Amino acid sequence: MSQSSFAFAISSTEARFTNALLVRDVDGQYRVASADEVLSQAWCVLADRVKPGVTLSSPQAVKDYLRLEIGLLEHEVFCVVFLDAQHRVIELRQMFRGTVTQTSVYPREVVKEALQLNSSAVILAHNHPSGAAEPSRADEHLTQTLKSALLMFDVRVLDHLIVTSTAVLSMAERGLI
Repeated sequence: MSQSSFAFAISSTEARFTNALLVRDVDGQYRVASADEVLSQAWCVLADRVKPGVTLSSPQAVKDYLRLEIGLLEHEVFCVVFLDAQHRVIELRQMFRGTVTQTSVYPREVVKEALQLNSSAVILAHNHPSGAAEPSRADEHLTQTLKSALLMFDVRVLDHLIVTSTAVLSMAERGLI
C-alpha cells in the first residue's frame, strides 16, 4: 500500500463505484480497492483495538482480530491476551504451537507469564485448523485447569475463544467458564 492511501469513503456519485471502498493513488485519482488492500487495512484497524494499553470494550473486536491473526493457520496455536485490572491489554502472546490437530499447553508457563506481566485477567484463545469451532472435552478440561491455576494467583480467566477462519466461539458465552 505504499503507492496509495485509503479514502474510507463510499462513492455514490459514479455508478461504477457505488458501494465500493476506494483508494486514492499518489496522483490523486480514486480507484476501487483490491481485496488484499481492504484486508490489510482491516487487520491494521483491528490490531489497533487489541494493542497494549487499549481497554477491551468490544468482545467482537477481539474475536475479529484473533480470526485474522490465527484463524487461517494450518497448525494449532494457543494464545493468551494478558490484561490489567481495568482490562487494558498488556500483551497478546502466542504461547504454544502444535500440530494440525493439537497443541500442548503448560499451565505453569501461562501462570509464569501472567505473574511476570502483572496481569489481573486473561483471555485464552486457540485455533482449530479443521474449521470446527466446537470445544472438545480436552478444551473444556484445559480451560478449567488454567482457570484454577490462575485463580490461585488472583488472575481471572474472562474467556476462552476457539477460532476458525470463519467463526469464533466464546466458551464464556456458552456458559462453559
